[in-house]
Amino acid sequence: MLTFTRINTRHPQYVFVEKLLHQSFPLEERRDDAEQRNNTDHNASFFCYLIEENKNETEENQLIGFITLWKLNEFYYAEHLATSPEVRNKGYGKHIMEELKQQFADNPIVLEVERPENEMSKRRIGFYQRCGFSLCLQDYIQPAYRKGGKEVPLYLMYTGREEIDTCFSQIRDEIYRHVYGVNKL
Repeated sequence: MLTFTRINTRHPQYVFVEKLLHQSFPLEERRDDAEQRNNTDHNASFFCYLIEENKNETEENQLIGFITLWKLNEFYYAEHLATSPEVRNKGYGKHIMEELKQQFADNPIVLEVERPENEMSKRRIGFYQRCGFSLCLQDYIQPAYRKGGKEVPLYLMYTGREEIDTCFSQIRDEIYRHVYGVNKL
C-alpha cells in the first residue's frame, strides 16, 4: 500500500526528496532550492508529499518518490512528481496516480505536460490518459521558474471534471499567480 506523508524540510527524508527533484527535473523545470524549501515549510497552499510503500510490520517502508501539490481555488495543481530510479518502470506511477485521485477527490487535479512532439512526450500523455486524465488542447505557456529562464509551451491535463475549456483562463491565471508568481505572460 502506498502512503502519502506531508513533510517539511526537517523531515529525515526531505534530503531524499530534494535529491530526487534534482535528478528528475533540470534546473529550468524547478525553482531554486531556497524558494522550494520556503514553500515546503511556510506556504499553506503548497504540499510536499513523500511517497512510500508500506511493506509489513517487520520491514521498513520503501521510498518510492514524491509529489508536490498546490491547493488552489477549487482545484489541485500537481507540480512535480518523481519516482526513485530503483522503482521506475515497475507500475508505481499508475498506483501513485490512483492514490492521488482517491486522496484528493474533493477537487479536480490539474497538471502540465509537454506537447506531443516526440515519442516520450506522447507516451507521457498516454500514461496520464490511461490514469483517467484528459488533455486540454488550449495553448498554455509555462512561465520561467527563474529570472532569465525560458518559458515552455505545454498543455494542461486534468481529472475530476468533464472539461476545463470554459474555465481554462481562470485555471491558467491562478497557476500563474500562485505557482509562478506572475500575473500574465
